[in-house]
Amino acid sequence: MTKTKIGLAGIGKLGSALMSQWAKHDITIGVYHPNQAKAESFISYYPNGFLLKETDITQLDVMLLALPAKRIIPFIQERKDTDTLFINMATSLSTEEVRREFPDKKIAGLKFMGHAADLSEHGNGLFITEQQLPAALLNVFRYVGEVKNDDEDVVIKVNKMATYQAIKAAVEIEKEFERKHLPMEYKERALTSLAPEVIRSYSQGKLGHFGQEIAKEFKGKL
Repeated sequence: MTKTKIGLAGIGKLGSALMSQWAKHDITIGVYHPNQAKAESFISYYPNGFLLKETDITQLDVMLLALPAKRIIPFIQERKDTDTLFINMATSLSTEEVRREFPDKKIAGLKFMGHAADLSEHGNGLFITEQQLPAALLNVFRYVGEVKNDDEDVVIKVNKMATYQAIKAAVEIEKEFERKHLPMEYKERALTSLAPEVIRSYSQGKLGHFGQEIAKEFKGKL
């Protein structure tokens, strides 16, 4: 059975998070960057990665584009003569728009719902797609989380909502600490350690007694 060849373009936060999880399971992924020195430097952190050169891309079965939205279409445009399946991972770029731009190319979307730092540390990510993806690709992603079929627009909605509420909570914490004239270092501890872990514990049903009492009080007011 021929092994599916999968490549990754994009060595930013999402690309790094994916590679760090795949490295734990020795999942081999080719890495491409137009600046070969940058690609080599990136790969040095991940023993599961190997360097992809420009000529290697046409030999891939799947190319994951963990790139900024504005770089997705130009990337595909420069590589028209290939049967590679390109995976659009840019949250703000509609996969349908990319498919209209390249009707003769194999294009699919796979959007990450969440924060790259959390994915890198904990794995267990959630990825949304509207298309039927190859079984081999789904198998690779089971090592980093779950792939769910849904409208990809839901990723933007959820990310925006969570970001809004998180910033709102952070601003309220800042105001409360200023009102009570508490030291800056205490505020930083509350924002970077206490609040995130309380939210994580709440979502996992692991709040301590004090947290449970506060949650009960808030729910009683809703």
